[in-house]
Amino acid sequence: MPKTRSPSAQSPSVATAAVAGSVADTKGSINLRIEAGTRQLIDEAAAALGKTRTEFMVDSARRQAIDVLLDQRLFVLSPDRHEAFLHALDTPPAPGPKLRSLLQRTPAWQR
Repeated sequence: MPKTRSPSAQSPSVATAAVAGSVADTKGSINLRIEAGTRQLIDEAAAALGKTRTEFMVDSARRQAIDVLLDQRLFVLSPDRHEAFLHALDTPPAPGPKLRSLLQRTPAWQR
């Protein structure tokens, strides 16, 4: 029997495509319990956009998820601000009196 390589043994782009393809091909469900007022609000918003409740909720959740992840991973700076950012990372400020005091205290777990 010939051996096949697992997706993780393939190049990263092939592995990513394989995972993305399998995720895109499968569907699951998410069950939510929400108050009637919230459901009505969602239904009205979906209708205003000509979408079903499911389409509206999936689109909204996907958009919010992307925003959250990008906020955690990506920020854009002009070249000048990028240089200032790198300089701040390379030359942190000297410890102030509050930090020095904190570092001299005995930690609670050692008392």
